[in-house]
Amino acid sequence: MFVLSDKTLQTVGKMSVVVQKYGGSSVGDVDRIERVADRIVATRGSGKDVVVVVSAMGETTDELVALAAQITDSPPPREMDMLLSAGERVSMSLLAMALEVRGVPAISYTGSQAGILTDSSHGEARITRITGERVKASLEEGRVVIVAGFQGVDPQSREITTLGRGGSDTTAVALAVSLDADLCEINTDVEGVFTADPRVVPDAVKLPEIGYHEMLEFAAAGAGVLMPHSVEFAHRSGVPLHVRSSFGVAEGTWVTADAPSFTIAGLAHRVVDDQAVVVIVGAGSSSLVAHALAALDEAGIAAATIETTDLRVSISVPDQQVEDALRLIHRTLKPPIPSRVPA
Repeated sequence: MFVLSDKTLQTVGKMSVVVQKYGGSSVGDVDRIERVADRIVATRGSGKDVVVVVSAMGETTDELVALAAQITDSPPPREMDMLLSAGERVSMSLLAMALEVRGVPAISYTGSQAGILTDSSHGEARITRITGERVKASLEEGRVVIVAGFQGVDPQSREITTLGRGGSDTTAVALAVSLDADLCEINTDVEGVFTADPRVVPDAVKLPEIGYHEMLEFAAAGAGVLMPHSVEFAHRSGVPLHVRSSFGVAEGTWVTADAPSFTIAGLAHRVVDDQAVVVIVGAGSSSLVAHALAALDEAGIAAATIETTDLRVSISVPDQQVEDALRLIHRTLKPPIPSRVPA
């Protein structure tokens, strides 16, 4: 369970705020940082105060991990957090400079400077509280505030911590809650949430909206567009999420409490330790899984149901056939099925 509670995360004042998160591919080089700056200027021009959460540029985090591996096979967790937290400092400061060049006052903060307090678990820390005084003060001064994602500080030891995979998403959602923001935008390298991975399934469809429950099932099943912790906390707090591409202006996918529940929302897949799993997500998944299994059997793909819940069915398939299975099930079930599940 996500440890941040409604009691420990107090809002820091009602403002018309948009929180935007930009992942590593979105700020992968100077040209992309310039484009992100233009997007922020446009959002600010619509009358919103803007808080931006950034990841490290491109593959910086992986490169830092590789550098540590050249030194030792067992780096101290504390020193790894110090190392990895450096990546976001580069992207946040460059973005602040790009905004200043455009005549927009901006300031960048590390996680600790922004008041993102965590537990003491190096590498997999959980946010326990956000104070946010400096963020709020900077917004009131008319600045765009840029916060390093993926990191915080343990208030007891005063040590820098990192939040683990998807930590920047969690940072953005937690800040949106603490600021009582209008919405949290997750700007990434995909156009939204699709009925399956569009890199594997060419006819996958972008969902205009999806509920928190279905999105959490997608995330837990291996769809990488959002991390489970961020979706879980957005659901608990009611923060609307807008997942969209940072390389275009089209609407993405809205994740909200009042999105319709489709019989089949889509498919996710993952391969872990040579075990491949295709997950059918939707309130009608259990009633339609027989069609999927029949199609797989006819195609000569060995499959078996390994888990069934109210919102998903997990099917195991041979790892070397997982992409063929994904395409075949998608073609068979044709998500999203337009009939809505009765309330």
